[in-house]
Amino acid sequence: MDVDYQSAQIPVAGVVLDADIEVPERPRGLVLFAHGSGSSRHSPRNRYVASQLQAAGLATALADLLTDEEERVDALTAELRFDIGLLAPRLAGMCDWLTENERTSGLGIGLFGASTGAAAALVAAAARPTVVQAVVSRGGRPDLAGEYLRLVNQPVLLIVGERDRTVIELNRRAMEEIPGETRLDIVPGATHLFEEPGALEEVARLARDWFVQHLHPVPVKRAERR
Repeated sequence: MDVDYQSAQIPVAGVVLDADIEVPERPRGLVLFAHGSGSSRHSPRNRYVASQLQAAGLATALADLLTDEEERVDALTAELRFDIGLLAPRLAGMCDWLTENERTSGLGIGLFGASTGAAAALVAAAARPTVVQAVVSRGGRPDLAGEYLRLVNQPVLLIVGERDRTVIELNRRAMEEIPGETRLDIVPGATHLFEEPGALEEVARLARDWFVQHLHPVPVKRAERR
């Protein structure tokens, strides 16, 4: 399958962030990845999931949510990766950019958030209710989205490993706050990073099916700004 690759620099919220955008022929939607604690667009787990989404005809955008300097600070302090108030507006700004970009305009946008990135994805979904069409969380911390959970009306899929018991409970509590369609899928035998044989493949399958079901084309240039 042919995939068109673009390395982009996206100006959002006063900074410029790097992104890798891959668009298959006749894409049926676009998934923007929000990486988790201490991770980046080079995450091998998210890149694997992205490859499976591309095989299903979905465009993907893997973007860094921190600048290089912020990454260096975060590596020492581990603070910025939990700063949802910093990360979520950047993710929402990326959604705006993607709706206006010639290669990705007109595609329904889904957000795939891992770990703390899931909270940023949910807050961004609340801020862009007509731009973001669906959210998938992998081993996520939706609880960190706080009061914004009540504003998420898009379909949300929460994927957690069976052996990640604390995160399972946090996801169950978050489900009670989200008013939109929400489903919790627990991957048997999996831990937080889904490193067990077949676990990440199951994550990719679940995410693929969710996005294929819920993403649909939109009129061009519908970006919302608040």
